[in-house]
Amino acid sequence: MNILSVLLALFPILVVLVLLIWRRMPADLAGVFGWVAAVLAAWLYFHTPLAITLKASLAGVIASFPITLMVAASLLQIFIMAETGAIARIVALIKTIAPNDRVVQIMIVNVGFGTLLAAMGATPVSILPPIMLALGYSSFVAIALPALGYDALCTYALLGVPVVVFSGFVGRPVNEVGGYFARFMPVISTCIALGMLWIVGGWKLLWRGSLPAVLAGVTAGLVAIGMNNLRLVPLTGVAAGLGVVLVMLLYLALTRKPIRDRRLLSEADESAEKRLSLAAAISPWLFLIVFATLVNLPGLPFYTLTFKTWAMPVEIIPGAPEKVRLFWQAYFWILISTFLALPFLKITKEQLGASFKKWLKRAPRPMLASAVFFAIAYIINHSGKGLDWVLGNPNDNMVAVLANASAAAFGRLYPLAAPYLGLLAGFVSGSEASSIAMLTSLHLSTAEKIGAFGLLIAAASGIGGGLASVISPAKLQNAAAAIDRIGEEAGVLRVTFVISLVITAVTAVMTFVWAF
Repeated sequence: MNILSVLLALFPILVVLVLLIWRRMPADLAGVFGWVAAVLAAWLYFHTPLAITLKASLAGVIASFPITLMVAASLLQIFIMAETGAIARIVALIKTIAPNDRVVQIMIVNVGFGTLLAAMGATPVSILPPIMLALGYSSFVAIALPALGYDALCTYALLGVPVVVFSGFVGRPVNEVGGYFARFMPVISTCIALGMLWIVGGWKLLWRGSLPAVLAGVTAGLVAIGMNNLRLVPLTGVAAGLGVVLVMLLYLALTRKPIRDRRLLSEADESAEKRLSLAAAISPWLFLIVFATLVNLPGLPFYTLTFKTWAMPVEIIPGAPEKVRLFWQAYFWILISTFLALPFLKITKEQLGASFKKWLKRAPRPMLASAVFFAIAYIINHSGKGLDWVLGNPNDNMVAVLANASAAAFGRLYPLAAPYLGLLAGFVSGSEASSIAMLTSLHLSTAEKIGAFGLLIAAASGIGGGLASVISPAKLQNAAAAIDRIGEEAGVLRVTFVISLVITAVTAVMTFVWAF
């Protein structure tokens, strides 16, 4: 094992970690420095022509569109909903639910609602922080919990993009490979729920709220398994989110705790209720649910049309075109849903102008963070390739170096390392889908060498990539931007980093048990 090669392959990641954790640099700026480190390492040590690193970066930026443009679209939507009073109306409703049980409130907002939003592409880290702040939580909690709440079911976010990407890489149907992810869900989603309680109230709240947290986590996991059996994988997050909300309301009813209590509403809350009906306030999300369902149901022609026929491939890397799929992507339907909802939101010209002003101020930096981490991932993935995009020496590929080093170090214990490789790739790229794209083929080949179940190991790595959401600089900065607290994400990262390591360890143990 060449230690220098391993250290230089890790160099971009180490640069980002140092800048984020010790220097407390904002995620977008740390990402730019990480990109420079990746270019230098790939060019000067891993024998990658500078032109290839730049083209790979461009391919990464295009590949980031489902994330980067979704950040832009969801931030615009949330600013419009905030300006028109829609968020205030939703907050007024949430304030009345489970007012005497903060644990249930946390589960409903961050696990239930968060999972539902993530499935539709309306990013929880854009939408939920203002709601959490309005409910009286600290800015630290308002940033951390939305980023953590949907992590277990991150595989089913964005209308199931990660599992669709995985399906393409392994050449198996979505409903088949979905089962490898779903089997992890009951345990991992429960760990997520318990982790949120620990962030908010430490061991005391964790002990007091363990029952509803376990109920929420198991519900989300079992729904994921059920949706896979029903062959409706892309809509898993929608069903799981609604399932958690319903189970939490049932828990309140059975324990004879009040489900709603209007006494906590302020004059501002009551004014918000008078200005907009609940249906009008959530109209952007109602439209989005309808469109998301239409373009994902296999029995309807829209899925084939928007996903396959209108794939809109852009080929920068020969033989590996990036499929834009504009009319299938979540960001497109977020914009359409927002536009259609404007009359119901009763928006004024002044409110629309104020929304765009906020968007121009806060959106560019989270968008940059998303794009630059995809660019880093693509440089790492294609390092060592010549001008013909052919990898002559596997030892010149940074991903191969890291994976081979892990296989050599762990041997048959490699299944324990795979989820951590996914976590690392998810951190660098800011996306489970990108993590899957970077590592799947390597996991399959390594698993074959040690006689392990490659598809399961690769899926476990994807789970690790999803868990990286809570330490993803792009997502945390997105959450901070939604409440105008850019810079605080570095402090959140210090706490959530430990939680991600612990839950990834649980994933690793499960993977090892099932891998042989």
